[in-house]
Amino acid sequence: MKRSNRLGTWLRSYAITGVVALVGVGLWQGSAWSFGGAETAVVIPAPAVDEPTGTSHSETAIFAGGCFWGVQGVFQHVKGVTSAVSGYTGGAAQTADYQQVSGGDTGHAESVKVTFDPTQVSYGDLLQIFFSVAHNPTELNRQGPDSGTQYRSALFPLNDSQQQVANAYIAQLQASHSYDQPLVTRVESNGHFYPAESYHQNFLTEHPDSLYIMINDQPKIKQLEHLFPTRYSQQPVLVKQ
Repeated sequence: MKRSNRLGTWLRSYAITGVVALVGVGLWQGSAWSFGGAETAVVIPAPAVDEPTGTSHSETAIFAGGCFWGVQGVFQHVKGVTSAVSGYTGGAAQTADYQQVSGGDTGHAESVKVTFDPTQVSYGDLLQIFFSVAHNPTELNRQGPDSGTQYRSALFPLNDSQQQVANAYIAQLQASHSYDQPLVTRVESNGHFYPAESYHQNFLTEHPDSLYIMINDQPKIKQLEHLFPTRYSQQPVLVKQ
């Protein structure tokens, strides 16, 4: 099966299995830093357009921004989020598994389904965190050491209100010139979400010392706490397995 990025695949395989000669860790860590690493958070304005605050205490949104380990980990530390599940969105049910999605030709993106209380945190608030901390929205079909369409920056609105807010915010951020490059985030309509395998859930929390997590994802949690202190929760909301 085709692999989109050998280094990214090796790093993720290492993070899962932990099987590697200790003497080689330093060499591979240097390669990882040169080919990827944590993206730098960007300070951006809040959305000018957001969903109105209603009486509902539960809403769901789907975000895709590279490896789902880091995106899930970020949203699990956001106050008002009640669940964040890693999975696959954009393709068919029969190809929604890690091995096939890793080939890069299923149409799926590694994604995270976030359930949240909109009376505590709005969809627009989550978008601000997504674009600022969770990933780099200017990288086309890649994040850090991982490349391929499965790592694309994408939003999957689940209703007309989310679609309006998402499109308006992307236009706002483009006009603000907060980034050195144009945003490449796609707003896609195929929002059927398929949960990922159990070993992918809570990966950042359960494997904090893995090479991949230390390089690419732990800095995102620190950036979330630094840039969004009132939205940061020290205790993550974990997936029950």
